[in-house]
This record gives sequence, C-alpha cells and structure tokens, in this order.
Amino acid sequence: MKYPETKKIEYTDNYHGTIVADPYRWLENDTAEDVKKWVEEQNKVTFKYLEQISFRDKIKERLSQIWNYPKYGAPFNRGEYYFFYKNDGLQNQAVLYVQKGLTGTPEVFIDPNKFSPDGTTSLTIVSFSKDNKYVAYGTSGGGSDWNDFQVMDARTKKKLSDRLEWIKFSGAAWYQDGFFYSRYDAPKNGSKLAAKNEFHKVYYHKLGTPQSSDKLIYEDKSKPLRYFFASTTDDEHYLIISVSEGATSTNALYVKDLRAPNSKFLPVVSNFEAEYVVVDTIGDQLLVQTTHEAPRNRIVLIDPKKPQPANWKTVVPQSENVITESSLVDTKLIVNYTKRAASQVLVFDLNGQQLHEIPLPTLGTVTGLGGKKEDKEVFYTFNSFTYPSTIFKYTIATHQSELIRKSEVAVKTDDYKTKQVFYASKDGTNVPMFVVHKKGLKLDGNNPTFLYGYGGFNVSYTPTFSVSRMLWLESSGVYVLANIRGGGEFGEEWHQAGVTPNKQNVFDDFIAAAEYLIQAKYTSPEKLAISGGSNGGLLVGAVANQRPELFKVALPAVGVMDMLRFHKFTIGWGWVPEYGSSDNPEQFKNLLTFSPIHNIKEGVQYPATLVTTADHDDRVVPAHSFKYIATLQEKGGGLNPYLIRVDVNAGHGAGKSTAQQIEEQTDIWSFVYYNMGLKPFEN
Repeated sequence: MKYPETKKIEYTDNYHGTIVADPYRWLENDTAEDVKKWVEEQNKVTFKYLEQISFRDKIKERLSQIWNYPKYGAPFNRGEYYFFYKNDGLQNQAVLYVQKGLTGTPEVFIDPNKFSPDGTTSLTIVSFSKDNKYVAYGTSGGGSDWNDFQVMDARTKKKLSDRLEWIKFSGAAWYQDGFFYSRYDAPKNGSKLAAKNEFHKVYYHKLGTPQSSDKLIYEDKSKPLRYFFASTTDDEHYLIISVSEGATSTNALYVKDLRAPNSKFLPVVSNFEAEYVVVDTIGDQLLVQTTHEAPRNRIVLIDPKKPQPANWKTVVPQSENVITESSLVDTKLIVNYTKRAASQVLVFDLNGQQLHEIPLPTLGTVTGLGGKKEDKEVFYTFNSFTYPSTIFKYTIATHQSELIRKSEVAVKTDDYKTKQVFYASKDGTNVPMFVVHKKGLKLDGNNPTFLYGYGGFNVSYTPTFSVSRMLWLESSGVYVLANIRGGGEFGEEWHQAGVTPNKQNVFDDFIAAAEYLIQAKYTSPEKLAISGGSNGGLLVGAVANQRPELFKVALPAVGVMDMLRFHKFTIGWGWVPEYGSSDNPEQFKNLLTFSPIHNIKEGVQYPATLVTTADHDDRVVPAHSFKYIATLQEKGGGLNPYLIRVDVNAGHGAGKSTAQQIEEQTDIWSFVYYNMGLKPFEN
C-alpha cells in the first residue's frame, strides 16, 4: 500500500514528568485546509482500494435488496390520535405518521426527508404539550449532536415562529404555554464541532417569543462540566432536574413544586452515589427507579418533602435480573428486565406483587412499553438476531399480547440458530456471548467469524436484528456478540468491573472471547474479524495492539483512540468517570497502557484495518481516528492494509441516511471478505 504522506511536527507534552510525543497534533484542527486536504487524499486511497474488489457491487445490490422492506416503529397515542414511524424501505429517514384511532387512515405528520436535499438532516425528539395541541421537535444536521427545536400546531401541522438553537442533550418538557429545555452558549465561529462544551443550562421557552427572551431556570456556575436534564410530570405538579457529572450512571435529583408560587428547588438526592430515574408520580410522591443500595435497580416511592432514604418505600425490590426501564400504566407497573443479556418483561401492581410475565417469542430485545397512567394498553417491539422487528399490543386488563405488525424481510431467518455460551476470561470471570450461524455449521476452525463488542458506560448489548448482518450470515459467516464487562448486562457491579482502573478487564474479556472461538473450532485467526464503535472503537484499537496475531481484520468505528486528550474536545470530559484523566498522575499511567494511538509498535503487522469516522462527529471528534490511522500507517508493518474511510456530512451514527448506511456497510463487508480471501455469493 502507498499511503498519502502525513507530515509530522515536533510536538510533545509533559505528563507528570513523562514526555509524550504528539507528531500528528495538527490533525486535531478539523476545519484547517491542510486537514481537509489530508482527508481527501486518505479517502482517495481507501476508495481506490475498495473499488478494485470485484464483488463490491454485488454486496451493495444484495444489501439494497434486503434493506428494502417497510420498517415500522411501535405506535404511541396522544389523545384520540396514534402516531408511528415508518420507513418505506430505502427512504433516508423514517417518516412520522398520524392516524385517528388504531384503524384510521395514516397521514404524514413530519417528513424528515424534506429537511435537506441529501436526507442527512434527521428528526431527533418529538414532544407533545400536555393538552396535545402543540408539538416541539428537534432536528440535527449531518449527524451532529447539536439540535434546533421548532414548534408545530399538532392539528393543523402549521409551523409556529419558534426556533431554538444550540441545544444539546435535551428534551422539551412542557409546562403551560411553553417548555423547559437545556442548551449551551453559542460556540465561537468555526469551533462548534470540536470546542469543549461547558456550562449546560436549563431555560424556559414561552411559545411565540424569541429565544433571546427565554428565562434561565437552572445553572451552576461553579460546575462547568455538569449536565442538566429537565422533565415535568404529566400533571404539571413538578419540574424535575436530573444532574449528572459526565456520562456516568449516577446523578442527583432536584424538584420544584410548580403549583407553589416562588417555590425553590428541593434536593431529593444531592449526592452522586447512585442512579435515579423518575418513572411517574403517585399522588404527591415520586416513583423512582434507582440503583441506591441495589446495583441491579429497584423501584421506590419518594416524598420530595421527606426525601431521606429511611422514608422511601420499596415497590419493586432488586432481583437477580437488571431492571432496565419501567412505566406506570393503568395502575400497573410494566418492568423491562435484562436477564442474562436478553429481555424479560414483568407486570406488577402498586404493592409490588408480580401479576404477569409477558411471553416473548425467543431470546431477544423488547423496546417501547412506555405509556401514561390513563392508558389501557401499551405497544412494544420485539426483535432478535434472526427475528425481524415485530410490534405487539399489550392490553392491561386482560394481560394479553396481540400481534400488530410483522416485518417481511427477504431472508430465510429459519435457516439460522442462536445460542448463548459462557467462557472464562483471563481472571476466571465467566462472560456470556451470543453465537449466531447457519444450522449444520461444521466446527472445523475455518468459518469466517465477526466478533462484536462494546464494554462500557453501563450499556447493555442484547440480541437485535440487522439486515446488514444477515448478509454475513447468508454467506456462511458466524456472528458473535460478547457481553463483556463495562456494560450493564448484569448491573452496576458488571459495569464497575470495566471502569478505570479496571479497564483492562474489558480488553481481556474480548481477547478471551476470540481465544474461545478459536479453541472451540469456530474459526481461526485468519478468519476472525473484530468490530466495535465509539467506546467499542477504543476496544478494537486496544486489543488489536495487544494481540495483533489473533485477528485478521479490525474495524474500529468512531473510536476514542487518544486516551490522553479525549477530555479536551466537545463533551469528552464527560467520559472521565469511565476512563480516568491524564490530568491525574495515576490515571495517566493507566491510560497510557492501553491508549490505541500510543501503543502501536514499529514494524508489527497489525490486522487489516478499516477505520470509519465522519466529518460531523462532534461526540468522538474525528481527530481520534485521524491520528490513529496516521500512526498505524507510519509504524505498522507487513502486507495488511491500514485505511480510513471518512464519511462526509455525517456524524457519530444517529441520523445517517439510508443511502449512507448502505454505502458504508457495503465497504465494510467488502473489506472483510477481501482480506479473508473470501468471495461471497460463490459458496
């Protein structure tokens, strides 16, 4: 491979007496002309390489074929009207529809495909006023985390004059004739996709007024790195501010009584020792899902006037499985659990008595189940690795689930099997993973295998359907999802086992998964690909450095690759509780042991690597990927290619158009097959 020339500069940092070179620091300035030119040259090399792959067009054709089926979201009701999302098949963005009653004729309510000519502006949040007269909705351009909010009359679909900017990590919490929301101050020109975001604030916007007139409701001038998320109860009794210090699974709760004039915010929980999620209200009390003295969550009642834990009443106690979400519907609590990395749904009364378990078709994932106290039914979506998304209606009074809509996908899902296995990690910890493949697979050590992982931020990865993944399975590939430590599959203890200073456990778990697959004769190092995105991109970069001989292909996507400087950009500071910070001497030493950029060795043959990122990623800024691939191209030895694919007018992942997704997946699968010496569709 002949890579573009990447200039090196003399630049070093002194970390607590340790000098660390940073010769590609200039690539952090993503708006500079020389960086833009470098990106263009890298893309030219990458796409020239991909275009030589003879079966690339066939992959795109098959992906487009199986992608092209109607995709529905579960309905939700607002008054007498029901709303649902639908993508006809290859539309860039799903359209929000409305119909009167469950049998009414659907009409387009909001069509995000009309937001921009190329379909890269997405619909983010949709929030109805309490009387269902108005709807506030958010839009994001090119996949950025920045949102603009607009308001529409829900009946006439006429836009109001309201337009709000510089919103990030916020909902629209309606109260009377306006709503609460969170925003940052406008960034300096040219820095909105990279500058550090500080001093999140909560405002109240009154309909029909300019944003400049919005009233500041909550801020903390002494804590620049906190998030503030506002919500209001359905009865407009309380304004609730959830305060978090970065992307952690702990928060504080402050409550303001909106019925009492000039009331102050009361601290329901002022420390950051657990997670607290307000589910609903029962009378004047808050129904809260919490990890307080319950690392797998419990549900409690809290009186805001007597918030001490001794006064809490436990409604649903902690069990061996993890409560992931819950809702109060028609005096019943519907609780979605994660049980051994798959969904389980139980129904309780308000005394905590289990009434019913909602039967599920197989090991899989349930989403939805949200509703209001006055609802008599809820809708949910179920899917699994080879079970396309299917929508059900659950009626509270009868405890019955009814099939509403099933996806029709042009794949033979009955040809495959899924099993869950447990394997021992380096320290003896048992780690689960799902293995999916065609029935009748021969364990001869020669099967192409795709191993995916994440392992961070208390995020649980459970079985879900992917048309892109079906292409791999059709070609006799094996797909594996490893539920490694750092995730939330077994609660907060499982998460903490993968948080600094224990981050190496995450990498050890992933390496052990690969070793298990090889020892069990599923595959071999020459037929094994690893993949992960964001925190999972860090995972792939770290294990490829630590055990390069174990993998043939590495696919780090939008990864956190510079562990010494991640906290310098946008909201990267929010990850310090997870990773640690180079500002801390001991944490610096730990970070330096696995930071992907800083552990690439001269002359080592690393797996064939295709880094994917995007120019509008303002969560994990693309400089991480730029500096990583520049270092890999400089130092990596052997014959394997080290390439980067930079998507244009795209972000961290959310909001990508269908066309962008198909193009990207085509190139990823082409790269994997080609570097394993395989030709799909010829088996």
